[in-house]
Amino acid sequence: MKKNFHKFIFLFLIIISGCSINNNNIPKIAIAGLAIESSTFSPATTEEKAFHAKTDNDVFSFYPFLSKDSILRQNINWIPTLRGHALPGGIVTKEAYESLVSKTLDKLKKNMPYDGLFFDIHGAMSVQGLDDPEGDFITRIRKVIGNKTFISTSMDLHGNVSKILAEETDLITCYRMAPHEDAIESKRRAVKNLIERINNGKGKPKYKAWIPVPILLPGEKTSTRVEPAKSLYSKIKPLTKQEGVIDAAIWVGYPWADEPRNHGVVMATGDNEKQVKNVAETLAENFWSVRNEFKFVAPTATLKESIDMAINSSEKPFIISDMGDNPTAGGAGDVTWTLDKILKRSEFNSKNGPSLIYASIPGPKLVEKAIKIGIGGRVKEFVGAEVDNRYSPPLLLDGEIISIFHGDVHAETEVVVRNGSVFVIVTKKRKPYHKELDFVQLSLNPKKTDIIVVKIGYLVPELFNLKKGWIMALTPGGVDQNLERLNYKRIKRPMFPFDKDFDNPNLEVRWIKSSNEL
Repeated sequence: MKKNFHKFIFLFLIIISGCSINNNNIPKIAIAGLAIESSTFSPATTEEKAFHAKTDNDVFSFYPFLSKDSILRQNINWIPTLRGHALPGGIVTKEAYESLVSKTLDKLKKNMPYDGLFFDIHGAMSVQGLDDPEGDFITRIRKVIGNKTFISTSMDLHGNVSKILAEETDLITCYRMAPHEDAIESKRRAVKNLIERINNGKGKPKYKAWIPVPILLPGEKTSTRVEPAKSLYSKIKPLTKQEGVIDAAIWVGYPWADEPRNHGVVMATGDNEKQVKNVAETLAENFWSVRNEFKFVAPTATLKESIDMAINSSEKPFIISDMGDNPTAGGAGDVTWTLDKILKRSEFNSKNGPSLIYASIPGPKLVEKAIKIGIGGRVKEFVGAEVDNRYSPPLLLDGEIISIFHGDVHAETEVVVRNGSVFVIVTKKRKPYHKELDFVQLSLNPKKTDIIVVKIGYLVPELFNLKKGWIMALTPGGVDQNLERLNYKRIKRPMFPFDKDFDNPNLEVRWIKSSNEL
């Protein structure tokens, strides 16, 4: 009995001691960030509600590695503030940006000081009146939390790293895969590196190398599924294993915004000057050396050629990427040009024609009508082109209501309308279609459909595995894949591929000041 009592006292003292340590010594780390790709070549604008901003403990839902029972969650005093993530779209209104930033800063002020901050962004946000929103955002954060706080930034490889962003952050990383199957892994790496540098007492890296690379290419030409990006990005991880190197990254950049910061970038961080320099310059030189090898990840064709190919193919389902209006790259998602061309094809006029799913077109008026009429009824209403009518006007869609689905986080309500052999998905609000479930819940069977037309560029994993045939159609829109058709005025020149005959750029390291020195 006495032995058990002593054991109880010992355990009690450990618990008390542990509580004391937790209250006083564990790192205090905030979380903040806004993520969106914004096309300045689209007439669309993005409002605050599009970010679906989460605050306080709801922010943890973005990060599986910070679940309640995770070690990373338990051993840190986390202060989540605000994290918003919008579907790619048009330029963000100044009012929306200022509101979201102000809310973030207010929350940060309430719990100061911080040992660290996890800054989770995309890097391709455009805002009315700003050239570098992420640079502006982190600078304003610094003014609140001070220069001593350690900031670790996680980004999309299609983001842009300005010199200001490079200066104000201490660690920085980005995805190494496109499509972004490693997104969560990359965010975890940013958090893990931050915690390790705080806990081991090494603090901020001694060296930050930044190299701008004058290349601007769409993601569809830089997918890591194929060469040269596959080999280029595979070089990163081994280089970061060297003593004195913390992390390194290659940013392809975002091509559908006309801003000076839009171009490729390589960065490396660490404590060994020679090794950090070598890593950054090696990656930058490799990136530049393969510039002429980048090709579309799949065959491309005109829309007419794509439809002809799909109709004549024995590979079903045959997927056509309607690339120019891809909402996951920043397109408005309501361009009717492609759908209009499809519905005018005689092959699809009869119910016995090749089955085709079109995903998707916004049409809130049609959705409202369809709800009142019900499944099995006939609906006739204009859809699309409320935002982007530059290529084709609103389309009068007339057909049978096949299904109605409520509750999607993006679309809110979806209606399937059958016109001939074409099943058109009409949404209350725009939505990208990436998963088999997106179709199945609408009573559609994508696996047994002849042709699927999706407003997308390269196929995300589920669609990639689903398809039997695939072509990327060079269609018009706010994210036109033919970059030379876009009217760039403000990007830095010379820039590949717009300028092909110019001297090799300076790919030597630009050393970036520590945030402590700003």
